[in-house]
Amino acid sequence: MKLDILAFGAHPDDVELSCAATIAKEVANGKRVGVIDLTRGELGTRGTAETRAEEASAAAAVLGLSIRENLGFADGFFINDREHQMEVIKMIRKYQPDIVLCNAIDDRHIDHGKGSTLVSDACFLSGLLKIETEIDGKPQQLWRPKLVYHYIQWKSIEPDFVVDVSEYMDTKVASVLAYKTQFYNPDSKDPQTPISSQNFTDSITYRARDLGRLIGVEFAEGFTVERFVAVDSLFDLK
Repeated sequence: MKLDILAFGAHPDDVELSCAATIAKEVANGKRVGVIDLTRGELGTRGTAETRAEEASAAAAVLGLSIRENLGFADGFFINDREHQMEVIKMIRKYQPDIVLCNAIDDRHIDHGKGSTLVSDACFLSGLLKIETEIDGKPQQLWRPKLVYHYIQWKSIEPDFVVDVSEYMDTKVASVLAYKTQFYNPDSKDPQTPISSQNFTDSITYRARDLGRLIGVEFAEGFTVERFVAVDSLFDLK
Protein backbone atom coordinates (compact mmCIF):
# COMPACT_ATOMS: atom_id res chain seq x y z
CA MET A 1 0.00 0.00 0.00
CA LYS A 2 1.38 3.39 -0.98
CA LEU A 3 0.93 6.09 1.64
CA ASP A 4 0.88 9.85 1.26
CA ILE A 5 2.38 10.40 4.72
CA LEU A 6 4.34 8.05 6.98
CA ALA A 7 4.96 9.26 10.53
CA PHE A 8 7.65 7.66 12.70
CA GLY A 9 7.79 7.87 16.48
CA ALA A 10 10.41 6.55 18.88
CA HIS A 11 7.58 5.49 21.21
CA PRO A 12 3.87 4.83 20.87
CA ASP A 13 2.22 8.23 21.64
CA ASP A 14 5.07 10.41 20.23
CA VAL A 15 3.16 10.99 17.02
CA GLU A 16 -0.16 11.61 18.77
CA LEU A 17 1.30 14.15 21.17
CA SER A 18 3.14 16.05 18.45
CA CYS A 19 1.27 16.01 15.16
CA ALA A 20 -2.00 14.10 15.54
CA ALA A 21 -4.12 17.08 14.57
CA THR A 22 -2.15 17.56 11.35
CA ILE A 23 -2.58 13.86 10.59
CA ALA A 24 -6.31 14.02 11.30
CA LYS A 25 -6.60 17.00 8.95
CA GLU A 26 -4.78 15.21 6.14
CA VAL A 27 -6.88 12.06 6.64
CA ALA A 28 -10.01 14.22 6.40
CA ASN A 29 -8.60 15.60 3.14
CA GLY A 30 -8.42 12.08 1.73
CA LYS A 31 -4.73 11.36 2.34
CA ARG A 32 -3.55 7.93 3.38
CA VAL A 33 -1.44 8.16 6.52
CA GLY A 34 0.43 5.51 8.49
CA VAL A 35 2.49 5.38 11.67
CA ILE A 36 5.58 3.31 12.45
CA ASP A 37 6.57 3.13 16.13
CA LEU A 38 10.25 2.31 16.55
CA THR A 39 9.96 0.80 20.06
CA ARG A 40 7.23 -0.70 22.21
CA GLY A 41 7.85 1.84 24.98
CA GLU A 42 8.72 -0.99 27.34
CA LEU A 43 10.84 1.20 29.62
CA GLY A 44 7.95 3.53 30.37
CA THR A 45 7.29 3.96 34.10
CA ARG A 46 3.53 3.52 33.71
CA GLY A 47 1.77 0.72 31.91
CA THR A 48 3.41 -2.10 29.96
CA ALA A 49 4.45 -2.81 26.40
CA GLU A 50 1.22 -4.79 26.05
CA THR A 51 -1.04 -1.98 27.26
CA ARG A 52 0.83 0.48 25.06
CA ALA A 53 0.15 -1.72 22.04
CA GLU A 54 -3.57 -1.78 22.85
CA GLU A 55 -3.58 1.98 23.34
CA ALA A 56 -1.70 2.57 20.09
CA SER A 57 -4.30 0.52 18.25
CA ALA A 58 -7.10 2.57 19.80
CA ALA A 59 -5.35 5.83 18.90
CA ALA A 60 -4.89 4.63 15.32
CA ALA A 61 -8.64 4.08 15.06
CA VAL A 62 -9.32 7.58 16.37
CA LEU A 63 -7.03 9.08 13.72
CA GLY A 64 -8.21 6.88 10.87
CA LEU A 65 -4.74 5.59 10.07
CA SER A 66 -4.31 3.30 7.07
CA ILE A 67 -1.59 1.26 8.81
CA ARG A 68 0.33 1.13 12.07
CA GLU A 69 3.37 -1.05 12.70
CA ASN A 70 5.95 -1.42 15.46
CA LEU A 71 9.57 -2.27 14.67
CA GLY A 72 10.30 -3.52 18.20
CA PHE A 73 13.62 -1.71 18.62
CA ALA A 74 15.02 -1.61 22.17
CA ASP A 75 13.45 1.27 24.09
CA GLY A 76 16.21 3.56 25.35
CA PHE A 77 18.98 1.59 23.68
CA PHE A 78 18.41 1.54 19.93
CA ILE A 79 21.09 3.32 17.91
CA ASN A 80 21.51 4.82 14.48
CA ASP A 81 23.50 2.03 12.83
CA ARG A 82 23.23 -0.08 9.68
CA GLU A 83 21.03 -2.73 11.29
CA HIS A 84 18.41 -0.25 12.44
CA GLN A 85 18.65 1.87 9.28
CA MET A 86 17.92 -1.16 7.12
CA GLU A 87 14.72 -1.93 9.03
CA VAL A 88 13.51 1.66 8.61
CA ILE A 89 14.47 1.61 4.93
CA LYS A 90 12.29 -1.46 4.47
CA MET A 91 9.31 0.43 5.86
CA ILE A 92 9.97 3.46 3.67
CA ARG A 93 10.21 1.28 0.57
CA LYS A 94 7.19 -0.77 1.61
CA TYR A 95 4.88 2.24 1.93
CA GLN A 96 6.56 4.71 -0.46
CA PRO A 97 5.43 7.88 1.35
CA ASP A 98 5.74 11.28 -0.27
CA ILE A 99 6.16 12.88 3.17
CA VAL A 100 7.84 11.48 6.27
CA LEU A 101 7.24 12.94 9.72
CA CYS A 102 9.68 12.09 12.51
CA ASN A 103 10.86 12.95 15.99
CA ALA A 104 12.22 16.29 17.14
CA ILE A 105 15.87 16.84 16.25
CA ASP A 106 16.71 17.72 19.87
CA ASP A 107 14.55 16.87 22.86
CA ARG A 108 14.41 15.85 26.52
CA HIS A 109 14.14 12.10 25.89
CA ILE A 110 17.30 10.64 24.34
CA ASP A 111 15.28 8.38 22.03
CA HIS A 112 13.68 11.37 20.33
CA GLY A 113 16.90 12.81 18.95
CA LYS A 114 18.17 9.32 18.05
CA GLY A 115 14.92 8.48 16.31
CA SER A 116 15.03 11.75 14.43
CA THR A 117 18.49 11.13 13.02
CA LEU A 118 17.86 7.44 12.35
CA VAL A 119 14.74 8.09 10.27
CA SER A 120 16.20 11.09 8.47
CA ASP A 121 19.31 9.12 7.49
CA ALA A 122 17.19 6.14 6.40
CA CYS A 123 15.08 8.39 4.16
CA PHE A 124 18.24 9.35 2.26
CA LEU A 125 19.67 5.84 2.13
CA SER A 126 16.35 4.42 0.95
CA GLY A 127 16.89 6.21 -2.36
CA LEU A 128 20.23 4.54 -3.12
CA LEU A 129 20.09 1.89 -5.84
CA LYS A 130 22.89 -0.26 -4.44
CA ILE A 131 21.22 -0.75 -1.06
CA GLU A 132 19.18 -3.89 -1.55
CA THR A 133 16.29 -4.90 0.71
CA GLU A 134 13.50 -7.41 0.57
CA ILE A 135 10.29 -8.21 2.42
CA ASP A 136 8.74 -11.67 2.43
CA GLY A 137 11.44 -12.80 0.04
CA LYS A 138 10.59 -10.19 -2.57
CA PRO A 139 13.08 -7.46 -3.53
CA GLN A 140 12.01 -3.88 -2.89
CA GLN A 141 12.30 -0.89 -5.18
CA LEU A 142 14.27 2.11 -4.02
CA TRP A 143 12.24 5.03 -2.70
CA ARG A 144 13.18 8.41 -1.29
CA PRO A 145 10.45 10.59 0.27
CA LYS A 146 10.10 14.04 -1.24
CA LEU A 147 9.96 15.76 2.15
CA VAL A 148 11.06 15.01 5.72
CA TYR A 149 9.58 17.10 8.53
CA HIS A 150 10.37 16.96 12.25
CA TYR A 151 7.54 17.53 14.69
CA ILE A 152 7.99 19.39 17.98
CA GLN A 153 7.89 17.53 21.29
CA TRP A 154 8.84 18.39 24.89
CA LYS A 155 11.06 21.37 24.14
CA SER A 156 9.47 24.53 22.82
CA ILE A 157 11.54 24.72 19.65
CA GLU A 158 10.77 27.56 17.24
CA PRO A 159 9.06 25.98 14.21
CA ASP A 160 10.07 26.55 10.61
CA PHE A 161 6.41 26.37 9.61
CA VAL A 162 3.07 25.74 11.29
CA VAL A 163 -0.15 24.04 10.23
CA ASP A 164 -3.60 25.41 11.07
CA VAL A 165 -5.31 22.52 12.88
CA SER A 166 -8.16 24.48 14.47
CA GLU A 167 -10.85 21.98 13.48
CA TYR A 168 -8.92 18.89 14.58
CA MET A 169 -7.80 19.49 18.15
CA ASP A 170 -10.61 17.40 19.61
CA THR A 171 -9.42 14.46 17.51
CA LYS A 172 -5.84 15.01 18.64
CA VAL A 173 -6.78 15.09 22.31
CA ALA A 174 -8.90 11.95 21.92
CA SER A 175 -5.99 10.12 20.28
CA VAL A 176 -3.62 11.14 23.08
CA LEU A 177 -6.06 10.15 25.82
CA ALA A 178 -6.36 6.71 24.22
CA TYR A 179 -3.08 6.10 26.11
CA LYS A 180 -4.93 5.72 29.39
CA THR A 181 -1.95 4.41 31.34
CA GLN A 182 0.37 7.25 30.39
CA PHE A 183 -1.42 10.49 31.16
CA TYR A 184 -3.26 12.25 33.97
CA ASN A 185 -5.62 10.06 35.96
CA PRO A 186 -6.38 11.17 39.53
CA ASP A 187 -7.38 7.61 40.44
CA SER A 188 -4.16 6.01 39.20
CA LYS A 189 -1.88 4.34 41.73
CA ASP A 190 1.06 4.31 39.29
CA PRO A 191 4.16 6.47 39.96
CA GLN A 192 3.96 10.03 38.73
CA THR A 193 6.00 11.01 35.68
CA PRO A 194 6.65 14.27 33.81
CA ILE A 195 3.81 13.44 31.41
CA SER A 196 1.24 12.19 33.92
CA SER A 197 0.42 15.59 35.44
CA GLN A 198 -2.72 17.60 34.78
CA ASN A 199 -0.48 20.42 33.55
CA PHE A 200 1.05 18.20 30.87
CA THR A 201 -2.37 17.07 29.63
CA ASP A 202 -3.50 20.70 29.55
CA SER A 203 -0.33 21.63 27.64
CA ILE A 204 -1.49 19.57 24.65
CA THR A 205 -4.12 22.24 24.07
CA TYR A 206 -2.48 25.40 25.36
CA ARG A 207 0.74 24.92 23.37
CA ALA A 208 -1.28 24.44 20.19
CA ARG A 209 -3.40 27.46 21.08
CA ASP A 210 -0.28 29.60 21.50
CA LEU A 211 1.08 28.58 18.10
CA GLY A 212 -2.34 29.30 16.66
CA ARG A 213 -2.32 32.74 18.27
CA LEU A 214 0.93 33.56 16.51
CA ILE A 215 -0.58 32.90 13.07
CA GLY A 216 -4.05 34.25 13.78
CA VAL A 217 -5.97 30.97 14.14
CA GLU A 218 -7.31 28.97 17.07
CA PHE A 219 -4.83 26.06 17.09
CA ALA A 220 -1.67 25.09 15.19
CA GLU A 221 1.08 22.46 15.18
CA GLY A 222 4.69 23.28 14.33
CA PHE A 223 7.41 21.48 12.39
CA THR A 224 11.08 21.97 11.62
CA VAL A 225 13.00 21.03 8.49
CA GLU A 226 16.63 20.29 7.70
CA ARG A 227 16.62 22.39 4.54
CA PHE A 228 14.94 25.55 3.28
CA VAL A 229 11.17 25.54 2.95
CA ALA A 230 10.30 26.11 -0.72
CA VAL A 231 7.06 27.49 -2.21
CA ASP A 232 5.97 27.98 -5.82
CA SER A 233 4.55 31.44 -5.20
CA LEU A 234 4.48 34.17 -2.58
CA PHE A 235 0.74 33.58 -2.50
CA ASP A 236 1.28 30.09 -1.06
CA LEU A 237 2.12 31.72 2.28
CA LYS A 238 -0.69 32.67 4.64
